[in-house]
Amino acid sequence: MKILILCSDNSCLSQMAQGWLQSFDKSLTVAGISPAIEVHPLAVQTLASSGIDIS
Repeated sequence: MKILILCSDNSCLSQMAQGWLQSFDKSLTVAGISPAIEVHPLAVQTLASSGIDIS
C-alpha cells in the first residue's frame, strides 16, 4: 500500500503523521505545497516523548 500525506507547509501535523505511520510501514511519502524550512520544534518534541525521531 502507498500512502501520501499532503499538507500546505509540511512542518507539523504531516510530519507527525509521517513519523507515527513510518513506525509501522516505511513506504510513506509526505509532501508540502509550500514546504517549511524545518519541522516545527513542538512536533519534534511531542513525538520524541513517544520515542519517534522526526528531527
